[in-house]
Amino acid sequence: ILTFLLYTSFHLSRKPISIVKSELHKNCSALMDLSTTSSSQLPGFTDTDCSWKPFDKSNYKQLLGAMDYSFLCAYAVGMYLSGIIGERLPIRLYLSVGMLMSGLFTCLFGLGYVYNIHSLSFYIFVQVANGLVQTTGWPSVVTCIGNWFGKGRRGLIMGIWNSHTSVGNILGSLIAGYWVSSNWGLSFIVPGVIIAVMGVVCFLFLIERKRFFIFTLRSSSLTGFRCKDCDINFWDTELLLPQEDGGSVCVPVQQLVVVKSESEPSAISFMGALRIPGVIEFSLCLLFAKLVSYTFLFWLPLYITKAAHLDAKKAGDLSTLFDVGGIVGGILAGVISDKLGKRATTCAVMLLLAAPTVIRSHARLGLTLSLLLGMLVVCGGLVNGPYALITTAVSADLGTHKSLKGNSRALSTVTAIIDGTGSVGAAIGPLLAGVLSSRGWDQVFYMLMAADFLALLVGSKCGWV
Repeated sequence: ILTFLLYTSFHLSRKPISIVKSELHKNCSALMDLSTTSSSQLPGFTDTDCSWKPFDKSNYKQLLGAMDYSFLCAYAVGMYLSGIIGERLPIRLYLSVGMLMSGLFTCLFGLGYVYNIHSLSFYIFVQVANGLVQTTGWPSVVTCIGNWFGKGRRGLIMGIWNSHTSVGNILGSLIAGYWVSSNWGLSFIVPGVIIAVMGVVCFLFLIERKRFFIFTLRSSSLTGFRCKDCDINFWDTELLLPQEDGGSVCVPVQQLVVVKSESEPSAISFMGALRIPGVIEFSLCLLFAKLVSYTFLFWLPLYITKAAHLDAKKAGDLSTLFDVGGIVGGILAGVISDKLGKRATTCAVMLLLAAPTVIRSHARLGLTLSLLLGMLVVCGGLVNGPYALITTAVSADLGTHKSLKGNSRALSTVTAIIDGTGSVGAAIGPLLAGVLSSRGWDQVFYMLMAADFLALLVGSKCGWV
């Protein structure tokens, strides 16, 4: 539960930028109408006066895309290093520091509103810094959950647990949407404070793995005896009770496991992790799957605002339906993969169904608003199902692969490689969306459909078994 809440706060702090985009560049048509009727009251008014500089220019989509790209590029690069570092540091300390720093940089973005900062370089710097420190989260929490649960029902457990991604997105949308129209700075400051507080909670209460008590016994103090009424030899320390008849005494004895102390295996190297069968294939598959998921994450509220002509708050609220579908899809993918024992096949089927669903979610294909929202739920489930399965259960399976011969210090590195590669796609997707949306939203949805097919094609290299 604690790791669920911790990573919920990570996604909660990432979501505000997608909600605030429509406020940074507002639709000023209503004010333009007002200015034409009462030009004396609004002298020199232009169609960009109600937007936040520097996002008041005609190339605002490219500027907003650059902010997404800076965050996600830093996140992708940092993720490769984060897993290696995380294997060599205490997870509790590493994760706590990362959460505190993430809270700081999230709040800094919001302070740009408070102190009336209009420098693009400031916002780019904050996004890059935040992207780097947020990489401490995923390898750490997956390693913790992998240490606690075995492989048997890992798909179901991690499917439920991975809903923190969608829960964080939903909460982040609602919190950011509450202040977006009145004071968008608070849309960042409040989530920043929340993740920082959760960082303190992590430091105080996180238990990294199951604890085993190790008893050291002297061989000279062990006395073997045989119970008269059973066929099992027990070993116990010398009996402290006096034996009056000098005979043997049969007492109930709790079985004692003596753990032999051995030196821990060394953490796996980056190249060693790449040689694990399936790591490269699933990493590339996640690249395209995450491209689709993060394009929706960062651009869906703005798309709803422009396509359905809704205000920023309502568009942010409606965009949470995609994440509601993501919760159901992640759990369903986990259950099916556990039943079939074939995680890759589960991903393949969902990706195959996701591609046509993505293009049908485009409002210009004749969907009413209610049908569009229903399609967003279905699309969220089919897109986030494979994404959730690969980043959790598949990563944990590969991090404990039989080729590692019991070395448990590979999970964080494997998780970081898979999610880091996926984050490259997460960086490319929103950037392409910023460029293509200027030519029409049709181009964005065609790009998303193509990415789904590429994920399916690359995943076929795994054999889909």
